Amino acid sequence: KIFLTVCFSVGYSVVALNHVIDFKEKKQEIIKPVSPSELFPSLPIVQGTSKKIKVLTRLTLVVSDPSHCNLLRSTSANIRLYDIIAVFPKTEKLFHIACTTLDVDLVCINVTEKLPFYFRRPPVNMAIDRGIYFELLYTPAIKDSTMRRYTISNAISLMQICKGKVSSQSENKPLELRGPYDVANLGLLFGLPEGEAKAAVSTNCRATMLHGETRRSACGVVYTVKKPRKVEEEETAVPACKKAKTQA
Repeated sequence: KIFLTVCFSVGYSVVALNHVIDFKEKKQEIIKPVSPSELFPSLPIVQGTSKKIKVLTRLTLVVSDPSHCNLLRSTSANIRLYDIIAVFPKTEKLFHIACTTLDVDLVCINVTEKLPFYFRRPPVNMAIDRGIYFELLYTPAIKDSTMRRYTISNAISLMQICKGKVSSQSENKPLELRGPYDVANLGLLFGLPEGEAKAAVSTNCRATMLHGETRRSACGVVYTVKKPRKVEEEETAVPACKKAKTQA
């Protein structure tokens, strides 16, 4: 609950509770997600608004063997209960499978060590066409100089291919959490233009949520966005009498 409170004190309005499964460990099972209402009976209010925070559930699967992907291909009832599904491939073959065939919302990129393979454009482009985003964990770049070097190197390699279709993640440690603007500045360090760096902590995250809704419903999701009015349209919308008074 402390971590959740810190998240919204620094400007976040949505948080996903992450359940990680590493198939290298024994007796790993996909359980039903814990309802946020059970953990947080009273959700805090988003800073500067009157709305309550939104808490999502997320499942991250760490896969190191092609057989681990069979679970994602199966129609597991528990998997469908999670709002967001992420996969963490450990090899180039698994990265290719995750981008091209797996029904997931996020592909996580390892930033704590030198990658054993190069990012190739065909699978990355296919993932983008399927509405899948790539995720970078930025906290290693904060706490360790060696991992900072790997984080920047791996991030730049990915940015050169994926055209800014990335999202960001923080570990469950309040002291290592950074606000949206700070994370966007880290995106500039990783080679993202300013607009794409801001999108990594805003519109890209929303697109991932909508992709998860589509995956769970097997249908499309429609949402509306208010289109900003141009200056010319605002001028033509003003009555002629008011224009004359303004000009006078």
